[in-house]
Amino acid sequence: MTTGIITAATVLRQASEPDPGPEELTVFWPLLVQLGWFLAGFSAVVLIGWLVVQPVLRRAVRRRNRNNPTLQAAVVLYFRLLVVLVGTLVGVALAGYGELLGDSALVISAVALAVGIAAREVIGSLVSGVALVLDPEFNVGDHIKWNGGEGTVQSIALRITRVETAAGELVTIPNTILTAHEITRPYGRGNHRIVQELRVGYESDLDDVLCQLIEVAGETEGILTDPPPAAYVDELGDDAVSVRVHYWITDPTRRDVFAVRSAYARAAKDRLEAEGINVSPPAERELSGRIRLSDPSERE
Repeated sequence: MTTGIITAATVLRQASEPDPGPEELTVFWPLLVQLGWFLAGFSAVVLIGWLVVQPVLRRAVRRRNRNNPTLQAAVVLYFRLLVVLVGTLVGVALAGYGELLGDSALVISAVALAVGIAAREVIGSLVSGVALVLDPEFNVGDHIKWNGGEGTVQSIALRITRVETAAGELVTIPNTILTAHEITRPYGRGNHRIVQELRVGYESDLDDVLCQLIEVAGETEGILTDPPPAAYVDELGDDAVSVRVHYWITDPTRRDVFAVRSAYARAAKDRLEAEGINVSPPAERELSGRIRLSDPSERE
């Protein structure tokens, strides 16, 4: 009997409570409006950044760094993160919380300062990486010389650059090092001049030697005829005459330079020896004095 009375009371109470209607939902309307403004601002920034700015940025990076997909992906990733951050700030401001951001400016500045001090080397590398990305004269495949050595650039990231040395070693260089010191690009910038030096004996006809060396340069594959090769007497040494040959090859790599130098050196040696010209004569010294010999048994 008691159970029946409780059940009936519960049913009557539930029946007396009205269902939520539009009037009750108006309480949430301001929150929905703020959410809508946030989504509108966030979506606008993200869509403009990803659909309009990102393709332009991707084409610019690809045009200057065609052989570096690692860098292209890194730039796009960092740009997307930046767009999301900016979109969030714009959405918060449109939602009516701009004053909250203003009140938190001091806290945000303090946090940014602490993060900057803790990660100054990483941030410096990122800034240097952006500088290298924007430099049209620095690309994957370039042969470079820097303070620590030389090699061919394999990849450029926003924080580090990887260079392969002539010995096949892969060196990881922080970008701050490459932007803080001078970088030399000996090859790959149009015609490249090669200077080779050799020594001949004093008894050689120097005019004939110079003519022979120029002719060999004109006959060697890969050496340009314009500008024409040239040969000069460089130095009168103690034992031989030093002769220097200048010639040009077009837009070479390090491997091309070694190949042409080797081919020319072999051809020049064969030509001069065939003409009876003494190449790299041995050093001669005239000694004077006395040599004293003693019998070891006399010491005993």
